[in-house]
Amino acid sequence: MPLDLAMRNAVPNFAKPALPEAWKGPLLRLSIAWAALFVLTLRDWLTMFDQWWNISTYNHVLFVPLIAGWLIYWRKEELAAIVPKAWWPGLLALAGSLFMWLLGSLAGVNTISQFGAVLALQSCVVALLGLRVAAACFFPLAYLLFLVPFGDELVPALQMITAKLVIALTEWSGIPAVIDGVFIDTPVGLFEVAEACSGVKFLVAMVALGILVGYTCFKSWKRRIIFMSAAVALPILANGIRAWGTIYIAQFQGVEFAEGFDHIFYGWVFFALVVGALLAGAWRWFDREPEEVGADFTQLVQRPWFSRIENAWMGQNSAVIAAMFLIVGIGAWQATASRVEASVPAQIALPEVAGWTRVDYTPVVAWEPKASGADHRLIGRYRNQDGQEVDVFFALYSAQEEGREASAFGEGALVPDTAWRWVEQGPRVAGAMSDYYLAFGQQKRLAQTSYRTGQILSGSALQLKLANMQDRLLLQDAPTMLLILSSEQNNDQSLEQSIANFRQSIGDEGEWMDRIAGLR
Repeated sequence: MPLDLAMRNAVPNFAKPALPEAWKGPLLRLSIAWAALFVLTLRDWLTMFDQWWNISTYNHVLFVPLIAGWLIYWRKEELAAIVPKAWWPGLLALAGSLFMWLLGSLAGVNTISQFGAVLALQSCVVALLGLRVAAACFFPLAYLLFLVPFGDELVPALQMITAKLVIALTEWSGIPAVIDGVFIDTPVGLFEVAEACSGVKFLVAMVALGILVGYTCFKSWKRRIIFMSAAVALPILANGIRAWGTIYIAQFQGVEFAEGFDHIFYGWVFFALVVGALLAGAWRWFDREPEEVGADFTQLVQRPWFSRIENAWMGQNSAVIAAMFLIVGIGAWQATASRVEASVPAQIALPEVAGWTRVDYTPVVAWEPKASGADHRLIGRYRNQDGQEVDVFFALYSAQEEGREASAFGEGALVPDTAWRWVEQGPRVAGAMSDYYLAFGQQKRLAQTSYRTGQILSGSALQLKLANMQDRLLLQDAPTMLLILSSEQNNDQSLEQSIANFRQSIGDEGEWMDRIAGLR
C-alpha cells in the first residue's frame, strides 16, 4: 500500500459529520423552542436551581441531567437510525404543559408551575422530533421530572411516623418515655423529631435512585415493585432507628455527646450505608444487562397501533411556529392575569364581639403569625367573663402571587426560626386547619387557620389555591383573607373550648371576615 494512502486511512475523518443530516434541522428547531420556554419559565428554573444547590434535600437533583444524558447516550445508535418528524398531537401535550405552568404561576404554587416548565420541555421533544424519538427516549425524558423539587409536603407525616417508631423502640429498649406529638420526654431530657429529622431528604433521594435502579437493573415488573417498596420503606425505618439511637446514646453518654455523634453520622454517610444495604440485598436478583437499556423501545414501535398514531405528523416549520405561538400566547395570558388585583380599604380594624372584651395582647411566649406581602395585618386578644382568652390574627391580601401567599410555606401560625414547634394536628373544625404548637417544651398553643376568598371559607391551602387560580384565569379580582384563631395555655381553661365559644359568638365566620375586610 502506498505510504500516502496508508496515512489517509490512519487519520480519522474529522470532516465526517458526527450528527446525521436528518437531525440537524429538527434539533435546531427544538433548540429555538427550548430557548423560548426557558425565557418564559426562567423564574421557575432559577428557583429550582437555588433549591438544588442550597438545600441538602435536593442536592441529588444536580445529577439528574447527567443521568438522563447518559441514558440517551446508550441509545445513540438507535436514535441515529430514526428520521425525526414533527408530530402534531405533541402540540396538545405542549399546550397542556404550558397551561399547567400558567395555573401554578398565577396561584403561586411553585411545584405546579415547575412541573409545567419541565413537562413543556418534554412535550417539545414529542412535538418537534416525533413519537418514535420520544419512545426511544421515554425513560430518560420521564426521569427529568425529578428536576422538580418535591417532598416538603411529606414532612409532617414523616415526623409523626418517625416519632411513633422512636417511641416504640425507646420503650422496647427499657427507657421510660412519654410522647406528645413529635416530642418525646425521657429521663435525660425532651427530644423533638424536628423537620430536619423527618428523613424526607433520604426518602426523596432514595425514590429517585430506586426508580433508576429498578429500570436499568430489572426486567421483571414484580422485582421492580418489590425493589421500590424496599427503597421506600428502608430509609423510613432506618431514620427511625437512627433517631432512636440518638436518644439511647443520650441516656448513657449525655445529650451533648449524642447530638455530636448524630451530627457526624446523620448525613450522606448515613444515606450511603442505607443505599449500600439496599443494593447489596438486591444484587443477586438483577436480571438486566447494561446493553439492553438502550433498546427497550424496539418492540413498541413495531406494534400496529403505534404505526397508526405515529402517522399524525406535520411539517416541521409549521410545528415550530405553532409551538412558538403557544409559548407567546400563554406568556401574554400570564402577564395580563398577574396584574389583576382587588381593591382593599385603606384601613381595617378588629370588630367588637358580643360577650367578649378586647384586652392587651400579652402572650407568655412571643407569637405573631407571618403574612408576607399582606396589605393589612391585625392581631389582638379577646377575653370573656369566664376568663377564656382567644388571640385573633387577620390578614388581607389584594392578590396572591410570589412573595405574598397566605398559604405558602413559612406563612401563617408557625413561623420558622422562632420558639414555637409543631406538635400534632388539633381537633377537626369545619372551615379551618387546626394544629397544636409547643414552645420551650412546655408552653402549648392551639391555632386554627381559615382562608377566605369570594364565597369560599376553608382550612385547605389547596382549595384556596384552586380558587385563586380560577379568579386569575378569568381575570376576576377577589381579595384573599387569612384568619387565625388561637388560644395559649396560661390558665386552667380548655384551649379547644375557648376557641369554640369564640366561634359561636362571632356567628358566620365567612361573613365576619368579610365585614373586617370591608366587603359588607
